[in-house]
Amino acid sequence: MEKYEKIIVASIVALGLLLLGLCLKGGIDNFTNKDRRVTVKGLAEKEVDADKVVWTLRLLESDNELKPIFGRLNHQVRIIQDYLKEKGVESKGTISVSPFDVTDNLANVWGDNKPRYNYSVGCSVVVTSNDTKFISELMSKSNELIDRDIILDSNGAEYDYTQFQKLKPEMMAEAISNAEKTAKQFAENSHSKINKIVEAGQGEFSILSSEIPYKKNIRVVSTITYSLKD
Repeated sequence: MEKYEKIIVASIVALGLLLLGLCLKGGIDNFTNKDRRVTVKGLAEKEVDADKVVWTLRLLESDNELKPIFGRLNHQVRIIQDYLKEKGVESKGTISVSPFDVTDNLANVWGDNKPRYNYSVGCSVVVTSNDTKFISELMSKSNELIDRDIILDSNGAEYDYTQFQKLKPEMMAEAISNAEKTAKQFAENSHSKINKIVEAGQGEFSILSSEIPYKKNIRVVSTITYSLKD
């Protein structure tokens, strides 16, 4: 009986030593590998049509009396409105007119530097549309207004892409996938494998202008840190 008890005790001790060895090995491996990481960036890009445009046609008139200025500006606004309606803008968006803004050119004059005109008055005809390509093409023909005796003080448009949130999940997934490919290539070159994601940012999003006015470039960059294992 005593012999069997010694065998059992020895077996228990051996098993305990084996488990202790495995725990020590795991701890050493974890300690060895805890700093083995790789940080990579994943990029996703997509070109889209802007889905909103605000086109501003700015008028400016100057004179020594306000009444003739208002008369000329109202006349020019009607001409621009008629032109835009002829081009079909009303079916593509809205046409609005900003209030007149009046500048008293004599208000801040010092010494003998008297301005040529007492007043300057500006206003804008503003087109808002979701058909950005149509408006962009029409803008390229806006010199036709010169034939109607309209000289614009400025003529520009702001394009925007408002559906970004719908693209966000898809582009994030693509950026993460590209980051993983880069990490796997790095691990392969270093004779190891990627393990778990240690750190991951939400991604850097940007909406950039394109060479084509009504186009936008959506760009997402994700930074991800993976642990490595043999």
